[in-house]
Amino acid sequence: MKLLCLSFFLFSVLSASVVNAFAVDREAFTFTDYDLNVRIEPDQQRLGVRGKIKLRNDSPTPQKVAVLQISSSLDWRSITAGGKQLQFVSQLYTSDIDHTGALSEAIVSLPDGIAPKGSIELEIGYEGVIVPDATRLTRIGAPEDVARASDWDQIGPKFTAVRGAGYVAWYPIATEAEDLTDTDNSFGPLGRWKQREAASHVHLHFNLNISQDAAERASETIVNPVSCHVAADKALAEKASLQTSNTDCNYLPLGFLLPTFVVASYDLLQRPGMEIRYLLGHDASASSYADACAKILPLVAEWFGAARDNAQTAELSQPDAASFVSGSLLLTPLSSMDLKVAGLLATYQLTHAAFSSPRQWINEGVAHFAQALYLEQQSGRQAAVKYMETHSAALTAFEKQTVAKNTVARNEDEAARSLVNTNDEELYRSKAMYVWWMLRDMLGEPALKKAFASYQPDRDKEPSYMQRLVQAQTQRDLEWFFDDWVYRDRGLPDFKVASAFTRKTLPEGFMVTITVENQGGTGAEVPVTVKFSGGEISKRIVVRGKSSGVIRVEVPKAPEEIVINDGSVPESDITNNSFKIENSDANTKGSGER
Repeated sequence: MKLLCLSFFLFSVLSASVVNAFAVDREAFTFTDYDLNVRIEPDQQRLGVRGKIKLRNDSPTPQKVAVLQISSSLDWRSITAGGKQLQFVSQLYTSDIDHTGALSEAIVSLPDGIAPKGSIELEIGYEGVIVPDATRLTRIGAPEDVARASDWDQIGPKFTAVRGAGYVAWYPIATEAEDLTDTDNSFGPLGRWKQREAASHVHLHFNLNISQDAAERASETIVNPVSCHVAADKALAEKASLQTSNTDCNYLPLGFLLPTFVVASYDLLQRPGMEIRYLLGHDASASSYADACAKILPLVAEWFGAARDNAQTAELSQPDAASFVSGSLLLTPLSSMDLKVAGLLATYQLTHAAFSSPRQWINEGVAHFAQALYLEQQSGRQAAVKYMETHSAALTAFEKQTVAKNTVARNEDEAARSLVNTNDEELYRSKAMYVWWMLRDMLGEPALKKAFASYQPDRDKEPSYMQRLVQAQTQRDLEWFFDDWVYRDRGLPDFKVASAFTRKTLPEGFMVTITVENQGGTGAEVPVTVKFSGGEISKRIVVRGKSSGVIRVEVPKAPEEIVINDGSVPESDITNNSFKIENSDANTKGSGER
């Protein structure tokens, strides 16, 4: 068997014997350091953890209690500080951050009040089982098979795969309750936790214990960390009744990774830039995925340079399990993978292996932008635009809802919801993807590739760093674009043809003068296409928010229709993008459906 230590996200907590739990500030503390010894017993489906955590009070007031939360399938055993046992009250706390739909919450009485920015180190111990559980999904009406395919986390004798908080809180976290039924929870507990813990330091020492019978059934026992940058360590106690393997994983800092581990009897397929761990007998499936990755590597290298890390893939044992991807790590059922899906997943993880950023809008936006580039390379621009449009419906709904709700203190709200500050996936994935695509259309591929090549994550200390890198490759002023799309959230543009005037030119052409109106609050450079019998001609125009622009397009035949936007710019309303020219004789003004 093999233990794979993987990656993605975390969470934290509060407690007291005399404090009403409802008055506790669960998000007062940030967990700045984890140093945990994790014992995994697959045969017993058990997890045992001992170690230290360091908490910093990031609230404006002194704190006398701290909240620590773990999965409801785990039990708190001890919490001490300075060698002294601390009093704590353990209670069940409903939250969909865990697959069980609840957390085991310890409300801890601290020995002294912790002043703002003050810290305390706690020694903790807890243990329990992690078995398949999709309660949080079935209780809100998800069919059993769908729920199980999504929440597949478990420790088991034959296969173990456990993701971190947001799936299973197998390490301590502290958040308010997460509610999957709350569709208007864009900046909810999970997002706030990810942002607060991004700078945390995490050290995990894994100790895998399997019975001798289980060890003999497996071809080998390997503790093989994935996305931890630690060398593999084989350790078999040949004549012992218990087989033990150890490995260390370090996240310094955690960033946007989610600590995850996998234990299985894997074979390993290695190719340049990738490692694929697959279940026995699935050689062909592993090779097919490796071939898909190999075809994509040149595209990724062209845009983002050579891989800094190997792309790590580990196979899930459940054929219908939903794929999980975090950075350059992918957990997926290989034997049932669709080749089209394989290409998108491979592009995502290979991009993360070559390019990373401490900013989510860059880190995730670039990876999704790369997926659109891949589809364009495979099937043309329309295929890429169609893929991006699969993200636009949710993005449009989110933006409409958010802008409608925030009419007070608009400037502050715009900054809080911006790409540089947001915790919402619809923004830092979907909207950011569009931002990179629009920049490519505006500036050209060479300029954007050079900007990516010059990006250094450790130098990204302020929001305008990326803007300066991009502007260095062009003579264009991009302050307006970054202000509208990155530094503030002013919703989406809404383009329409306000008027169109056609006149005949010599010898047989037509000049169409088009006034484009942007009814939205965000500016963009948008393509304008004039269609005529047998063809079309497109030009681009920048129209700022709440303003108009004029563009002239010369066509060889009488114009019949004007279309604004080809889907490459997200809009709040696309029903008014088409303008029919009913009478296109010389010196006539167009009119039609808008």
